Amino acid sequence: MVKYAKEQKMANAIRFLAADMIEKAKSGHPGAPLGMADVATVLFSKFIKINPQNPKWFDRDRFVLSAGHASSLLYSLFYLLGYKDAKLSDLKNFRQLGSKAAGHPEYNHFLGTDITTGPLGEGISSAVGMALAERIISTRYGNDVCNHKTYCLMGDGCLMEGVAGEAIALAGHLKLNKLIAIWDDNQITIDGKTDIASSTDIKAWFKAHKWDVISVDGHDFAQIEEALAQAQKAVKPTLIAAKTTIGYGAPTKCNSPKCHGSPLGEEELDAMRMNLGWNYKPFEVPQVVLDDWLKAGSRCTGLAKDWETRAKAKGKEFLDVISGKLPKNWNKALQELKEKALKERPEVATRKASNMCLEAIVPNLPQLIGGSADLSSPNMTKVASSKTITAQDYNGNYIEYGIREHAMGAIMNGLALHGGFIPYGGTFLVFSDFMRPAIRLAALMGLKEVYVLTHDSIGVGEDGPTHQPIEHLASLRAMPNLLTFRPCDVIEAAEAWELALNQDSRPSALALSRQNLPTLREDIKENLTSKGAYIIKGSPAKRQATLIATGSEVSLAVAAHDELKSQGIETVVVSMPCQELFDEQPFDYQDKVLGNKPRIAIEAAAKFGWEKYVGLKGDIIGMDGFGASAPAKDLYPHFGITKEEVIDAVKVALKK
Repeated sequence: MVKYAKEQKMANAIRFLAADMIEKAKSGHPGAPLGMADVATVLFSKFIKINPQNPKWFDRDRFVLSAGHASSLLYSLFYLLGYKDAKLSDLKNFRQLGSKAAGHPEYNHFLGTDITTGPLGEGISSAVGMALAERIISTRYGNDVCNHKTYCLMGDGCLMEGVAGEAIALAGHLKLNKLIAIWDDNQITIDGKTDIASSTDIKAWFKAHKWDVISVDGHDFAQIEEALAQAQKAVKPTLIAAKTTIGYGAPTKCNSPKCHGSPLGEEELDAMRMNLGWNYKPFEVPQVVLDDWLKAGSRCTGLAKDWETRAKAKGKEFLDVISGKLPKNWNKALQELKEKALKERPEVATRKASNMCLEAIVPNLPQLIGGSADLSSPNMTKVASSKTITAQDYNGNYIEYGIREHAMGAIMNGLALHGGFIPYGGTFLVFSDFMRPAIRLAALMGLKEVYVLTHDSIGVGEDGPTHQPIEHLASLRAMPNLLTFRPCDVIEAAEAWELALNQDSRPSALALSRQNLPTLREDIKENLTSKGAYIIKGSPAKRQATLIATGSEVSLAVAAHDELKSQGIETVVVSMPCQELFDEQPFDYQDKVLGNKPRIAIEAAAKFGWEKYVGLKGDIIGMDGFGASAPAKDLYPHFGITKEEVIDAVKVALKK
């Protein structure tokens, strides 16, 4: 190891910074940072292409810490490599309120953090999306401006989560050769040795998914360097299986679950200093070691500057794409679609309306990249200008995810985080549950993505309660920083797409019907969906009651309004395509729309959440249980979601 004496000291700097952070906080996970410090040292000092002076340089290599509990390793690297926003004071404030050094890496806390990680399996799955994004942009615009690797450090826990298996399979299928995953093979989880729960031959599993697999001693610098050098030339994605000792260097707690998720303790940390010959105080790094790290951090400064020259020469479209700037007049055809719908009054399912929108948008928005979890036809996510991406041709704009909703959500996050893409992905609304962890992370990170969620109610019909979403709208609406749209016709669908693609820092979900719905809107002078809710029918001045509905139930509310009017009872119908946007409106607008008369909410889904809009004197017409298998025309009366029920509810409310 004499040859790697410098690297050994550099690795120990990581180890002790990480251990000191955790000890000071009295909270954290020292095992993985201590065990993976040698691998991280070789990777970051000799291979990874980054520029701490320009952390968001587009052609940098991406690094995903899928084992997000090892965050102290990442923060130590940021400080040592010279990221200006990573101060020693940040490390000393690890896991404290307001600190950038959170318990798990948070996107945009430190500029060097490429992704929020913590939920195991999501990191490696998003890394697949990043690697795919690199291949597509490189194919479109050239290797001279897009030619980088995606590295992912993952643990045993990441590989036990099902989402990882889905994503790994797709990565092998698409031959994402610039994806290099490093497995921290320490065979320890919180509850003990991995063999208490798993007998999987991980290396054989990756080989079966068409990955190259290289095995190394994770504490042998020469083997690590050789493996990383070999991975640079791969024609498949590469797994580097690094056999490590969790808590390496801690004399009595290494190779044990004891060092996974708890501080080492002062006594053990002192013994580790003696064991590794680190004769320095907490948070102290000798200048010679710090200089070696800073030198490693500046390796690619010239490459970054040269890239800027090439990127400018590439032209406006490329620069706009990677910066997220939408093309001028990208929505012109969408506006024309609204005008046509206003004139022709089509009666189509809102999933078809969404398809019509995509036909207008996709040819004019190069950043838009679609896909579906084997439901392209029922989701209607594929259009005439969609071209499927394959391992033979990455120059496309549509991904066949297969029956892999879990992975689709995470890969969409990777595509968005990489830059250059606005991903949209389709499945049935009921299966949004599979994607929920990824949707939550997208909302947490503030990513611009669109979830096309069709078959949005008991209107699914014969497929029955397993396929009929009930609680899903309420569940999505409960998630912070996510817009949930349920449009009632073509015009609202077009407005929702326009709003979703103009968001800067939050994803959007479109809940879309299977059954045909009439065009209800009478004008398109402004994007009324942007208000979240608005009066679509009736006179506010005459109102005796307010009917609030979304999606397919807006037409039902309009029918009830017309019947009540014939009986001398004046109501207004409020279409509420997006509760979140309505809640953001001024109170006087909300009061104007909802009025102070009895309110009835109508939605073929769980009633939960509507209470805040109807109040104590109002009523909610919706679902109290799961659905049933029958034609949709039979289900609505069976569950009491009919025009007659709305009329009766209004009359009862007026008597209160």
